[in-house]
Amino acid sequence: MSPHHENHDPTPVTTAAPVHEHITDALKAPHLIRLGGNVVLARFETMKVYAALGAVRTLLRRGRIVPGQTLVDSSSGIYALALAMACHRYGLRCHIVASTTVDSVMRAQLEVLGATVDQMPPSQNLKLDQERRVRRVRELLADRPDFHWMRQYHDSVHYAGYREFADLVTAALPDAPLTVVGAVGTGASTGGLVQALRETGRTVRLVGIQPFGSVTFGSEHFSDPEAIIAGIGSSIPFGNVRHELYDTMHWLDFRHAMAGAIGLLQEHATFAGLSTGAAHLVSSWEAERDPARLHLVLGADTGHRYAERVFARHTEAQDLRTLRPRPIRTLDELRPPWSVMEWGRRPDPATVRPGRRSGTTGVEPVSPVEVTP
Repeated sequence: MSPHHENHDPTPVTTAAPVHEHITDALKAPHLIRLGGNVVLARFETMKVYAALGAVRTLLRRGRIVPGQTLVDSSSGIYALALAMACHRYGLRCHIVASTTVDSVMRAQLEVLGATVDQMPPSQNLKLDQERRVRRVRELLADRPDFHWMRQYHDSVHYAGYREFADLVTAALPDAPLTVVGAVGTGASTGGLVQALRETGRTVRLVGIQPFGSVTFGSEHFSDPEAIIAGIGSSIPFGNVRHELYDTMHWLDFRHAMAGAIGLLQEHATFAGLSTGAAHLVSSWEAERDPARLHLVLGADTGHRYAERVFARHTEAQDLRTLRPRPIRTLDELRPPWSVMEWGRRPDPATVRPGRRSGTTGVEPVSPVEVTP
């Protein structure tokens, strides 16, 4: 029997289920699951429905796109599906330049929804995969100037949808100091949610998560050969990441994220992806250090696309109760497999790397207008 099983469950309360006009309305509402006394998981089938719906609605309202037009973007998976569903809802066409990590199940869904899919060839180098996608997007735009490039990693219009999620959080959780824990990824989900919550006057701490090898928060000098956490980091700068929103940063390797995902299924019967597993591990440590504060964990998607590469290997998973991060004060102290630093809402990673002037991160600057991974 699970240690979390209740012998005396409260009597279920039956409420009328809403009838939705489109599947996107159903998908955008997360399941809120208590993982402990001060930890709640918001587990989505695909959290990026908020980003895609909010962006498409805003662009339609502003007249920047019109029904029947083709929207194009590149994606490692869940944004592609969210955008295809938003296009289905609003009578738009969709063209996805897909990462090599997009599996056959995801591709089939996209094609049935009417999206055109360009998928990159297999690659062991995710930076090369991103660069190939960039080139393909540019080719498409040169041939079809009527296409609208969504630029999910750079256009702040993707923040818009998360205001609705913030309203849901406000209604569902007590009005008390809150810590939000989630993978940084494009920056829109964690940033959009927390920015909207803070604007209401609520005290909100933001804890972000990165993989080793991502340029977003200065770990580009490391390599994790098993890293397959799609969407959690990037090999090129993302314009939508607002570093000044984050209070604390954690960097985890694949094995630690795997331990979190397996542990979440073992302990709470909740099947979720690697970024959620990483957030579960981090939130367990954060909540232990601050038991009086409520922690909200963002679970971006289910675990289906990790079934073979992660969950089938469950006997290899470490016991997450034995895992602890290495506290650091500067990026020069950063080390795998798990490091944590008080980021302090700094606007630039260079400011926490001694000996480097602001703006000299060691990465060649890339125009956010020209690059979409």
